[in-house]
Amino acid sequence: MVAISKSTMARLAFYAALCAPAGCHGGSDQQRSAQLEMKPAPETPIAEKKDELGKQSWDPAWDGIVEKALPPEMLSADVARDVKPFCPRFIGMGEADKRAFWAYFFQALAGAETGLTPTQDVHHTATGARVKDDVTKRAVRSEGLLQLTFMDAERYGCDFDWDKDKKLAEKDPAKTILQPANSLKCGVKILFDQIITQRKPLLSRSSYWSTLRPEGASYRVFAKQMTNVPAVCRVDSAPAVTATARR
Repeated sequence: MVAISKSTMARLAFYAALCAPAGCHGGSDQQRSAQLEMKPAPETPIAEKKDELGKQSWDPAWDGIVEKALPPEMLSADVARDVKPFCPRFIGMGEADKRAFWAYFFQALAGAETGLTPTQDVHHTATGARVKDDVTKRAVRSEGLLQLTFMDAERYGCDFDWDKDKKLAEKDPAKTILQPANSLKCGVKILFDQIITQRKPLLSRSSYWSTLRPEGASYRVFAKQMTNVPAVCRVDSAPAVTATARR
């Protein structure tokens, strides 16, 4: 009998849930078109390892959060050049596969930023001085799956509520900034601003996340997590681990 991990079971359940309303092969055309076409993403190397060790890992339901949050522009040919190092076939893929790629991308980003730990937080200093968060009026603290700040609520329209969160313990999962859904949706907004609004490359020296700034140690951690992208992305080799920022 083949053993099935908890994560794999969760992914199967997620896929079944996607199919349930109208059926993966049944239902009317109108029913199917009314549904957002999605696919579960593969596990990143760190997710596979944590699953093997029985530790908290990537929740397959988070794939759906990312996929539903994606604006049309991030599924268009406009981003094909940006994602080419990791997904060479992006431009010719179907919408569901493109969504799955982005779900995998954010899983890899979360893996590199926090090891897939939703309650992770880090205090920041610059030139020996504490950097102030414009919202909290305290030292900047990057928090949650994607290491975001309360300032991002004002900058990108993210659903973080400092008035509520300041009353809770530092790592209380009830904090709005630590809730995976809020973090991932905010991450999509930040990346949209970078690659669509500002028209900057995905891998840029000015990226919000240091893990997307090539030629640095943080990027190499991220790149290692991008080695198990959906099979449909690949041509005949694994995604490149090295890259050079264009701007």
